[in-house]
Amino acid sequence: MLRAMDAAVAGLRAHQGKLDVLSNNIANVNTFGFKAQSYSFKDTLYHTTNASAQGTTTTDKTAALTGGTNAAQYGYGSLTGSIATDFTSSTPSYIGGFNASINGSGFFITSPQNIVAGIKINQENTTDAVKETTNIMKTTGFNYTRVGQFNVDSNGMIVDSNGNFVYGYRPDSFTDAKTYGMPETGYNKQLVPLRAPVAGTNVVDPATGDPVTTTAAMFEGLPSIPIKSIEIGNDGIVKAIVEQEVQTSGTAGKITKEISIVIGKVAIASFQNQEGLMKAGNNTFTTASSDNTGNVTATEPGVGATPTLMAGYLENSNVDLAKEFTDMITSQRGFQANSKVITVSDEILQELVNMKR
Repeated sequence: MLRAMDAAVAGLRAHQGKLDVLSNNIANVNTFGFKAQSYSFKDTLYHTTNASAQGTTTTDKTAALTGGTNAAQYGYGSLTGSIATDFTSSTPSYIGGFNASINGSGFFITSPQNIVAGIKINQENTTDAVKETTNIMKTTGFNYTRVGQFNVDSNGMIVDSNGNFVYGYRPDSFTDAKTYGMPETGYNKQLVPLRAPVAGTNVVDPATGDPVTTTAAMFEGLPSIPIKSIEIGNDGIVKAIVEQEVQTSGTAGKITKEISIVIGKVAIASFQNQEGLMKAGNNTFTTASSDNTGNVTATEPGVGATPTLMAGYLENSNVDLAKEFTDMITSQRGFQANSKVITVSDEILQELVNMKR
């Protein structure tokens, strides 16, 4: 009788776990970038009273001496089998402003830490280069998110809705950018937190108006140059409008002119197995060197197999309410059935106790 009760208690716990997952999915039905989870059961240990055994025959195999018997086993209920995350892309919603959605798989790279020196990424397709980049992306403490809800803070840093710095690649020129990443010897990309140039930086030559080649010093220090407006394109390029004094050819001398500049290009992280990521709350995922995500790359949107962005859009939750409510009904019935087993077991135990009276 106790075996039946133990199995029912295990079933209650397992169904409660599924209800917890379902309730979390439903609670986040309107959360941008949320990825629903699915819950599965597995059976637990068994007590074997009779093992499976084959019968015996005569030496020449012509006649059976004894018949075979099948196993007789008692189970002890169910357990949590797996809780898997569904990374299927959902329908994007147009929000406008400084927002972007990834048009495919991949994640924006963010971090609560400002690694000023930058992280040198080697994107060559050699085994050592892939291992090196993967190790950097997994051990630096990055957060990964599908929600491109960006802002500019008081220091000119590009941040997400959680206040984490958004990482990407700096341009080689503010007004005529051709490459991004400011290459270093032995590396072909330098991943850095994106920010506006520091105050006093000339984005163009004041005398000629020619493009100015950027340096790392132009992006470091406080405060930053004031930004009048900012936007992001489908190619991930972040552009802003700033003001600078330039020399005119006439008698007016210097005038303040609005200039469109390139702050940088956001980076997209791609995982060999994105299902291996760990949810960390606040629409973010984390990774570690020992997890099951496999190799990681950090590339520019629209380059190679990396998807482009959808500027002004945010990805909706991929929770399917019809499926969630259906699963909730079946889980509720399973919970009730296991509760009934406990009730019946209790009644039988009560009858057993009453036999003494």
